[in-house]
Amino acid sequence: MTRAHLPGIIAMAMIVVASNILVQFLFGNWLTWGAFTYPLAFLVTDIMNRVYGAGPARTVVFVGFVVGVFCSLIGTQIMLQGDGFTYPAVTFRIAIGSGLAFLTAQLMDVGIFSALRNGTWWKAPLVSTIVGSSVDTAIFFTLAFSASLTWLEPGNDVSWAGEVLPMLGVGPEAPLWVSLAVADWMVKLTLALIALAPFRWVTARAGTAT
Repeated sequence: MTRAHLPGIIAMAMIVVASNILVQFLFGNWLTWGAFTYPLAFLVTDIMNRVYGAGPARTVVFVGFVVGVFCSLIGTQIMLQGDGFTYPAVTFRIAIGSGLAFLTAQLMDVGIFSALRNGTWWKAPLVSTIVGSSVDTAIFFTLAFSASLTWLEPGNDVSWAGEVLPMLGVGPEAPLWVSLAVADWMVKLTLALIALAPFRWVTARAGTAT
């Protein structure tokens, strides 16, 4: 790690901290505000990969992972109240799902980007982000809310997430957590496309765009 990598490291840390805070605030019926900040982590990883290479990009990922674990530990100590119950802001299942999803998806992003880096400029960031985002969403929501994994944290009642409703209010019936996952995934895909513009601008200024 060199001083030149610090902007990427700081940016990743800020995104992880902001997302852990904003995930506590709802946006509509299916999303939280954190859904709009978290995908920026893929942009940071891809810029680092393009400008400095896979090694520094992985360093930034590991920094984000450590910061995320620290935020989760703090969240488990913050108790919230609602509907007559007291519960931690971050449960064990959410902490495990968040950490594993972040690390797996981001490292996959680095690997795919590296494999495609010599192609058309937009292919590596777009494909790596779409695949990474899809894996991230699948891992997090399954580990955090699927009824089949209640053994991970028997004392955590996530039955509310299993309520069967029309998907996103209009589609076929599915557990609520599936709707939450689909909404999150759609935001990630949209931001993957939007992020191509700042990716191109930053890497062009760094003299690495091809």
